[in-house]
Amino acid sequence: MEYCKNCLQPDTRPNTRFSDKLCPACAYYLTLPQIDWEARNKELKEIIDYGKSNMSKGYDCIIGVSGGKDSTRQAIYVREKLNMNPLLVCLAAPPQQITERGVHNISNLINKGFDCITINPAPNIWRELMKYCFYNYLNPFKSTELALYGSVPRIAITYQIPLIWWGENDALQIGETTVMGKTGSDGNNLRKLNTLGDGDISWILKAGFKEKNIQQYKFPTEEEIERGGIRTVFLGYFWKDWSLVNNGNYSALRGLDIRKDKPWEMGEHIGVTALDEDWTPMNQMIKYLKFGFGRTTEYINEDIRAGIISRDEGIKIVEEFDGKCSEKYIHSFCNYINIEIDEFWEVVENGALNKELFTINSKGDYSRKYKVGYGL
Repeated sequence: MEYCKNCLQPDTRPNTRFSDKLCPACAYYLTLPQIDWEARNKELKEIIDYGKSNMSKGYDCIIGVSGGKDSTRQAIYVREKLNMNPLLVCLAAPPQQITERGVHNISNLINKGFDCITINPAPNIWRELMKYCFYNYLNPFKSTELALYGSVPRIAITYQIPLIWWGENDALQIGETTVMGKTGSDGNNLRKLNTLGDGDISWILKAGFKEKNIQQYKFPTEEEIERGGIRTVFLGYFWKDWSLVNNGNYSALRGLDIRKDKPWEMGEHIGVTALDEDWTPMNQMIKYLKFGFGRTTEYINEDIRAGIISRDEGIKIVEEFDGKCSEKYIHSFCNYINIEIDEFWEVVENGALNKELFTINSKGDYSRKYKVGYGL
């Protein structure tokens, strides 16, 4: 395990490659002063024109929303700054998972005058798939992310909406290199995110789920998207100030309800992420035990790149909060998929825990073998 020489990104992140000991996100950040923003704005105008000239149902673009910090800022920006007419699409978790905070934040967007379609996959299939993915992939969100990411292009095709705005380019701003398209704004490779597996659902069918029951988990094929003339574009590529914190501040000033948890309860110190449900901190904890980094690392990396804190200051925060998760969220998830808490930890220890990176102290208690910022 090695770290980026500039930030605290480890090389254990899936689908990332370091160059000259720099992670892809830091390498991109160093190019920002040389960017021709005038040329980038011309590209943005061409994309806007594409959406407006190809619309057929009254909407010239579509935005996937959870009511969170990124989607709230995107929706307001697209309507008020780009003068477009977006249709919002929300893939909602079932009642047992969604929070009152999440309901409030979607309502906040609707109350601001947006048209919004809410999709609610069958709760029983959702739960069965989350349980299957926890046991077999140590990622209970593997199936739900297929539904989340696939819902927007499905609606775009159905409503013949030519343009999808997405948020950040994970290849440039995080280091998930597989999603990189022909340009920095091209989001048509989003289907290749690590958890989406290019939209492959054969594993769901092999698990015994009938195709007629999993329509909401099917990502449209590349051929379907091409026939529909659908373009997916990373809006964050055109913003100089795209960041987790900036988006959170912007949206909170416009009615976003943020988390009130303590940093050691949710594994991060800001409280503007995963607002619509409470199991993401648990999933981030599992990711941390697999790869040695979680949500705090991703926040801190942005701050280091922006010069807000030093790398040494970031190390202290990561050491204190990364990978933390309140027991109440673990208990809630276990109750949802109907397993005992001891079984949860057995599955995590036997399948997710990277024993090269962590030592087992007791069930649910692990110590790092590596030093944050330095590696093994």
